Amino acid sequence: MKQENQILSQEVRFLELPTFTDPRGNLTFIEGEQHVPFPIRRVYYLYEVPGEAKRGGHAHRDLEQVVFALSGSFRMKIDNGHSKTEYWLNSPTKGLYINRMIWREMDNFSQGAVCMVLASQYYTESDYFREYTDFIDAVERGSK
Repeated sequence: MKQENQILSQEVRFLELPTFTDPRGNLTFIEGEQHVPFPIRRVYYLYEVPGEAKRGGHAHRDLEQVVFALSGSFRMKIDNGHSKTEYWLNSPTKGLYINRMIWREMDNFSQGAVCMVLASQYYTESDYFREYTDFIDAVERGSK
């Protein structure tokens, strides 16, 4: 698989959130179907992740996500089954949209990093590809 700087923009892209700044601080907000391209069904966050830990290591058949670094930074490794790329997340106003059928891995968490994820669906184990080979087989078949 070749390395590419960007995977197709419909699969993975950065979304910039509106931010209001005044002397009291910053305020950023998110509205489902306005700032993210789906209704938000689930929100979860990762924190106190050891710097050497790896998270993710899966793909979803149908679920879409937007991933944010609310604090600190971490790396997202993205793979659509044909090409791979990396994104560094380090801003609470810039989320990484990840469409369905994208393998993702997260690592290199800085101390104090907080990762928030907005998901288009409720948790359903059957939506996951947990084995990379199963994911690649599905991509090659053009199915989910």
